[in-house]
Amino acid sequence: MSTTNGRGREETQEERADRQWTELLQELRVAQTGVQILFGFLLAVVFQPRFAELSEADRDIYITTVVLGSATVASLIGPVTYHRLLTGRRMKPQTVIWASRMTMLGLVLLFLTMCSTLLLIMRVALQNTFALWLVAGIALWFLACWFLFPLWALARGRSGPREEPSREDARSEG
Repeated sequence: MSTTNGRGREETQEERADRQWTELLQELRVAQTGVQILFGFLLAVVFQPRFAELSEADRDIYITTVVLGSATVASLIGPVTYHRLLTGRRMKPQTVIWASRMTMLGLVLLFLTMCSTLLLIMRVALQNTFALWLVAGIALWFLACWFLFPLWALARGRSGPREEPSREDARSEG
């Protein structure tokens, strides 16, 4: 049974789920690459000679950053495992919904990881309170680029209806 997604595209639920999964994978590839590089950098910091010179506050920021980075990696790689475990079980619409939710959680965690990383680096580099103001400004820019601009476009009606399968559709596919 073909359905229309509101923009004139006729596709079955399976076709829509396949397309959405492919689009999500493309988005994840970008985010996963960046977060893996960042996480590798974070793991190497503790082995640098200057690490021993960090203040207690900077060490706390570092530990927080590594924990956030770990959670980010888990959230952004999680959809792949989710898909792998559910492949062949006729649950693609549900897989797309949950993978999309994990990805959004991963992006929020990535935002927090980036802010925490920048705070640590700016505190070490600048050694003054300007670091906090600089990171706050950059954090606002991240929020604007990643969340506010898309939400603004959505509010202005530029994006059309949401294509996520309804829960009733997802249940009927299972």
